[in-house]
Amino acid sequence: MRLSAAAWISHGRVRRNLGQGPKSRLDLLRNLVTALVRYERIETTYARVDEMRLYAERLIDYAKRGDSDPRAMRVADFWLTEKDLIHKLFKVLAPRYQSYSRNYTRMLQIPNRDYVDRAKMAVIEYKGNPLPPLPIPRRDSEKTLVNQLLKGYRDDLLRAKEAPFVERPLGTAV
Repeated sequence: MRLSAAAWISHGRVRRNLGQGPKSRLDLLRNLVTALVRYERIETTYARVDEMRLYAERLIDYAKRGDSDPRAMRVADFWLTEKDLIHKLFKVLAPRYQSYSRNYTRMLQIPNRDYVDRAKMAVIEYKGNPLPPLPIPRRDSEKTLVNQLLKGYRDDLLRAKEAPFVERPLGTAV
């Protein structure tokens, strides 16, 4: 079977399915956004976190308009399935992010689920939450190729400074 070019082109279909259909996907995203507002940090699969991050940030954008704005109230009423969280959204989260212009959430990748399905996992949290901070994983930068080359260059410079005038016979390479 040959693949045509049409099979490679997405034609605007760039979102993930995340469930049984469009209604299931929307219900899942609404429940995730609600959980994020309630707990301010949740752990789920990377695909779900990546999809819901945009909606969680837009919810804060609308909440910053205030609870007197009818559109902000409609958006909050739609995305929050637990209606007691609307008060928290407008009175706690929106004032916290008044000085922020964007990026109210932080997304961190965590180890895959072993022994179940090996799904890629992630944590999403609102910035400035009262929970203890998550350790931000740092790559061991000593092992990268560029850093190994730089280390070798530094060692060569140090050796050259220690013995700058070494007599060598003519015609030998340094």
